[in-house]
Amino acid sequence: MTGNHPPIPQSFAEFWPYYMAAHQDPRNRAVHYVGSAGGLAALLAAGLTGQWWLLLAGVAFGYACAWFGHFVFEHNKPATWVKPWWSFLGDWRMFGMFLSGRSREAVALGRDLPDIVEMVRAGR
Repeated sequence: MTGNHPPIPQSFAEFWPYYMAAHQDPRNRAVHYVGSAGGLAALLAAGLTGQWWLLLAGVAFGYACAWFGHFVFEHNKPATWVKPWWSFLGDWRMFGMFLSGRSREAVALGRDLPDIVEMVRAGR
């Protein structure tokens, strides 16, 4: 640990609580869920219709929803900016925990943790 700051996560398991720290506002999580559901709907539509451009539209819709939630409700920067793959995985894990009724458990993991984007940018 450097000073009073935890080390930068080196695995998805270490990253996950910090991901949830960036998703404490339920409105932010709600728009993430809308984006994830929209992305899944676009994937299904692409598979059924053969209109593969819908995949790109689904990804764009999902990220637009998530970034809207961060900027408007959470007032932080998306973790995608520093850990894109882990952030993508975190979004689906968060969505899965929501669908299984475990949102409170997920949210509790991130309470009182520092912002992952600021940690990575500061090199802590």
